[in-house]
Amino acid sequence: MVRKPGLELLSYLKRTNFAHPAVRYVIYGEKGTGKTLTLCHAVHHCAKQNWLILHIPDAHRWVKNCRELLPSSYNKERFDQPLEASTWLKNFAVTNERFLKEIKTQQKYTWSQRESTEEGSSLMSIVEQGLNRVRNSSDVVGVVLKELKQQSSWGSFKLLVAVDGVNSLWGRTTLKKEDRSAVSVEELTLTHNLRKMMTNDWTGGAIVTTLSWTGSVFQPHGAYLPSELLGKEGFETLDPFVPIQAHNYTDLEFESCYQYYLERRWLQHEKASTNEGRLELRFLSGGNPGEFERISAFI
Repeated sequence: MVRKPGLELLSYLKRTNFAHPAVRYVIYGEKGTGKTLTLCHAVHHCAKQNWLILHIPDAHRWVKNCRELLPSSYNKERFDQPLEASTWLKNFAVTNERFLKEIKTQQKYTWSQRESTEEGSSLMSIVEQGLNRVRNSSDVVGVVLKELKQQSSWGSFKLLVAVDGVNSLWGRTTLKKEDRSAVSVEELTLTHNLRKMMTNDWTGGAIVTTLSWTGSVFQPHGAYLPSELLGKEGFETLDPFVPIQAHNYTDLEFESCYQYYLERRWLQHEKASTNEGRLELRFLSGGNPGEFERISAFI
């Protein structure tokens, strides 16, 4: 079911002027209203239209619960996250294999005294460097983003930057240095480079993001407005942007989802198919898509 926010977003993407700076779309709304699914609709649409997809499924994972944090070999003031970077590179390569084999690097990149990638090499060779030498994976992500941003204006490909939980790029982290002091978002190589993609100083694509309280760090409970979740710095960085609000189900949308659950036999309780059961589910969930799914899982 593609709901109104998704249809609104798709209508904007279909009218994208690739000669203009990338337009930034911010999907926001209360918890469980379908922000991530709206983003997925945009990713699916652009993939079908042969866009190159740069998708960050959950940016919050980059600022908390990091499995390994190492001093950057490129900039001693930053920290690399090689395991998170290599995982993302692997998924990115699978999604965009054809593009990565065609796109060529615009300069030489030196990884060590013995290893380097020559100018004119395929971008896939850069990605493979990050997969084969995990220690370099964070820097490889930065190179990939830099090359895509530079070359998107040439018209050889259309670029979609899709970030779920973009507010984490201007929040706080749970990561600690060796002296137990907190690591700031600016000190992480991955978020530092992803922030650059959020500026609309490039052409040939679009930027679609969501705001999420779920999974974010040190945010007030129930916050969902852009001004609340992005903070002053994040809001000013993304401004101007096109806001798209995700709402609870309308009566028609709830009925459509309810009938789908029945047809798939996800609602097993004997009274779930009665009118009283339907009204009770509507009341208990408040029409919230996420809450309706959670309640339905138990019946």
